[in-house]
Amino acid sequence: MPVDRVIDAAVELVDEVGPREFSMRLLAQRLGSSTATLYRHFAGKDEILVQVVERVLGEVHLHYPDLPAASWQDQLIAGADALFQTLKHHPRTVSLFDNHVPFGPHGLAGREAALSILLSTGFPPEIAAKAYTAVAHYVIGFAGQLHLDSTTTPDETQGLRTFYRSLDPARYPATVTSAPHLPGSLEDEFHFGLQLIVHGLARHLPSEGRGLPG
Repeated sequence: MPVDRVIDAAVELVDEVGPREFSMRLLAQRLGSSTATLYRHFAGKDEILVQVVERVLGEVHLHYPDLPAASWQDQLIAGADALFQTLKHHPRTVSLFDNHVPFGPHGLAGREAALSILLSTGFPPEIAAKAYTAVAHYVIGFAGQLHLDSTTTPDETQGLRTFYRSLDPARYPATVTSAPHLPGSLEDEFHFGLQLIVHGLARHLPSEGRGLPG
């Protein structure tokens, strides 16, 4: 059985049931095969899930916009957003990133691209590494809310705003004032915070690099 077919089916299955419920038995059933056949190619469930992560990361480039002559901030934001948009299509895979560092070709390529942007801008290697990690963790952390966000209805959002507006303005004046915007959409909150992080990185540039475009 072609390995690519197995991984394709595994991604579909994880999208449907999540990694916790995913099993070799369910995968074999999906493929109309046997677990014995799967074990000829993979040592077990964990090895397949590593390949699921790699396959999902292979879709990131599909969400990366064309950015001719973009600033380093715009390039970094575009890469982070491309990962976030990819995970929106596979929200149940996000938990796999919590305990797995992607070492496959796609994982390494994404890390290399982000670090190259930071290093070529003038960030010292230590700061570039910390900046990459901070942005990556931010994306994964926000993406972890995607599955829950998909189950939130407009009525629930409106109910929260109504509740905040109903609070005693003498005791919670700031919350009442901000009530029409609480909560915001997950996507808007993600992009707002991402820009804060990326543009805030500029203060860590050596003084000679702060005059660069962007």
